[in-house]
Amino acid sequence: MAHELTVQELEKFSADFNKNPENKVIARAAQRSGVLEASYNDRVQSKLTRVFSTELDTDNVTNQKHSGRCWEFATLNVLRHAFGKKYKAKNFTFSQAYNFFWDKIERANMFYNRILDSADMPLDSRQVKTDLDFAGSDGGQFQMAAALVEKYGVVPSYAMPETFNTNDTTGFATALGDKLKKDALVLRHLKQYGKDDEIAKTREKFLSEVYRMTAIAVGEPPKTFDLEYRDDDKKYHLDKNLTPLEFLHKYLGDVDFDDYVVLTNAPDHEYNKLYGLPAEDNIEGSIRIKLLNVPMEYLSSAAIAQLKDGEAVWFGNDVLRQMDRKTGYLDTNLYKLDDLFGVDFKMSKADRLRTGVGQVSHAMTLVGVDEDNGEVRQWKVENSWGDKSGSKGFYVMNNEWFNDYVYEVVVHKKYLTDKQKELAEGPITDLPAWDSLA
Repeated sequence: MAHELTVQELEKFSADFNKNPENKVIARAAQRSGVLEASYNDRVQSKLTRVFSTELDTDNVTNQKHSGRCWEFATLNVLRHAFGKKYKAKNFTFSQAYNFFWDKIERANMFYNRILDSADMPLDSRQVKTDLDFAGSDGGQFQMAAALVEKYGVVPSYAMPETFNTNDTTGFATALGDKLKKDALVLRHLKQYGKDDEIAKTREKFLSEVYRMTAIAVGEPPKTFDLEYRDDDKKYHLDKNLTPLEFLHKYLGDVDFDDYVVLTNAPDHEYNKLYGLPAEDNIEGSIRIKLLNVPMEYLSSAAIAQLKDGEAVWFGNDVLRQMDRKTGYLDTNLYKLDDLFGVDFKMSKADRLRTGVGQVSHAMTLVGVDEDNGEVRQWKVENSWGDKSGSKGFYVMNNEWFNDYVYEVVVHKKYLTDKQKELAEGPITDLPAWDSLA
C-alpha cells in the first residue's frame, strides 16, 4: 500500500530526534569524523594479537593497486608460497600482468560465445543485460585463474612487469567494455539474420582487435624467459630459455588444480549440492567454476588442515565489511553502527546474500590460524593491497568474521569427507549470472 509522507509525520520524527540530547552529541561526532570513525570500537585490538599457533613462513606481499584482480593475485600467492617453500625462495613472485593479458583475450571470446547463444533473447532481457553489464570487467573466481595458469603457465614478475594499465585497469576496462558491447550488436544481428558464414570471420576480426588493444595497454607476453633468482641461502640459480608452460610443469608440476575444490557457504542455497557459474567461466573447454555448498564448519576444518600441512588457502570474502585498512583488523565488532544510529542492523548470512548486502567482493590468502584447545581464535590473512595496509600487508581476522563474511575456501580434496568428494565429482546445478554467489 502506497504511503505519502505528511508534514505532521516529519515534525513528529524531528521531535523524537530532538527530545533525546544524546542524539545531538552523537550527531556532532559522526558529522565531524564520519560514521565509521565515530562508531570505531577500540576494544577489538586487545583481542586480535597477531600471534598464531599455526603460521606459514611468508615475507613480502603483493599489491593489486587499482584493479579487480584479487582473485588472480590470491591464486598466484598460493603458487608462489608453494614455489618458495619448495625452492627456498620465499620472496619470489609471479607476474600478474602475464595472466591478466590472456584473461582479456579468453574472456572476450567467451563473451562473444554468450552473445551469440542469447541472440534470440531481447536486448533488455536479464541474461543479455547482465552479460553486457560485465563486459570488460576484471573481477573473477579461483577457477578462472587456475584455467589461465593451466593453459598459459606462469612467468616471474620480472619477465612481464606491471604497467600503468594493470595497476589501474579503469581506463582500459572502459575502452574494452565499450568495444565488446558494440561488437555484441553486430554479432547479434548476424545471428538473427542467419548469416552464419560471416560470424566466424567477424569474430576472428573482433578477437584480433581485442588482442591489439590488450597488447597496446599491457604489452605482449613473453614466449620464453630466463629463470634467475637467488634463494634464501643466497645461492644463485639460472635456467635459460623456458616457456611459461615449461616453467610451470618443471617447477610446479606437483600442483594439479583438479585436486582442489571450492567449498562455499551460502545458506540461501541448498547444502550438499554442487553449483556452477557458467556465466563466469573464462576459457572455453577448460576448468569450470564449481562450488560445493556445505555448512561453515567444513570450510573452517578443511582450511585449518591445509594450513597445518604447510599450504596457503585461497578464500573469497566480503572484505569491506567490518574492516580497518590501516590496522588490518577484520572483526565483527569493529564498527558499532547499531549503537551509533540506534538501529538494529543484524541480518542472517542467508538474508544478507538474498538481499545483496552480502557478496563475495574480494579474494585473499589464509597463511595462519590461532587455536586454543581446538577453538579457533583468529586467522592470519595475506592481502594484496601492498605493505602500507595492515601489519606490513598482513591482516588479522577473528573467527566470528570468518563465519559471517567468508563465503569460499579452496582446499585439497583430501580434506573433504567421502560424501563431499563424491558430490564434488557429481552433477552440477548451474546458477544464473545474477545469482547471489556470482
